[in-house]
Amino acid sequence: MPPPAIEAKALTKTYGSGARAVPVLRGIDLHVPPGTVFALLGPNGAGKTTAVRILTTLTTPDAGTARVAGHDIRTGRREVRRSISLTGQSAAVDETQTGAENLRMMARLAGISRPAARTRAAELLTRFGLTEAADRLVRTYSGGMRRRVDLAAGLVGDPEVIFLDEPTTGLDPRSRQEMWEVVRALTAQGTTVFLTTQYLEEADQLADRIAVLHEGEIAANGSPADLKSLLPGHRLDATLTTQEAYLRLTDRATRHSPETLTLGFPTDGTARGVRALLDDLDPTRTDFATFKLHTATLDDVFLTLTSPSNAHPPKGLTHV
Repeated sequence: MPPPAIEAKALTKTYGSGARAVPVLRGIDLHVPPGTVFALLGPNGAGKTTAVRILTTLTTPDAGTARVAGHDIRTGRREVRRSISLTGQSAAVDETQTGAENLRMMARLAGISRPAARTRAAELLTRFGLTEAADRLVRTYSGGMRRRVDLAAGLVGDPEVIFLDEPTTGLDPRSRQEMWEVVRALTAQGTTVFLTTQYLEEADQLADRIAVLHEGEIAANGSPADLKSLLPGHRLDATLTTQEAYLRLTDRATRHSPETLTLGFPTDGTARGVRALLDDLDPTRTDFATFKLHTATLDDVFLTLTSPSNAHPPKGLTHV
């Protein structure tokens, strides 16, 4: 087995001190094989950005160890930084320059000669489908094109590991799909991608493995299929016809959407089981407007694991 691209053990980070101390990471472990996409999920404030900052040597942990691309984040900071790329939530490109100029500038800053910088910029423009827009000012680009230029700039030095912190925030569905294709192409060429995202569908589509952070701890860690298996069975989502019917059945539901008068009820998913459940919940056949049956999704897993009532999340699946 090749060594992991990222390995962290017992990473801990607290901000503040005394009565104002705020624990952000409570001893998390991470294991990311090379050439894969790893997604770190969690609600706002769960510690995702802190974890990324530690792994990219921008923040020092209070305790624990981590190695990125084979280098220790404490003793090999320079080597780590030479081996990685970090793309933040907002595109960090110069809008007064063209796409080609941005990439040539980043190549020169990386110590690449002028002729080689031109060659590298042209390669990346082609790779990211930006050749036709190469000589246009970046301020004329769409949001998706800016994100592609930003990601291309991070690849000038051909990094082993790429950290993408919510890379598709604010993009329209088409631009998001284009970014997904870029990420898939990167891993197909052996690059490791560490992804944080608020879009659970994105993690489901891209990630080989997912870790869910809750209150500074890893609540679950496994493949998308592994995580979905944490919630057995099926769920029947029913839209109620009246507020009275919704309130009458709300205590029996495991999922609630008062805005749409929709409730979710656990079921075994069999035809007999669904019929019996419908007869039990709506014997007069007047309370349900519509219903839909589906298996557990990442949304279900995420909401369950990060529920405010789940103060101490269950230990999830470790890597295999």
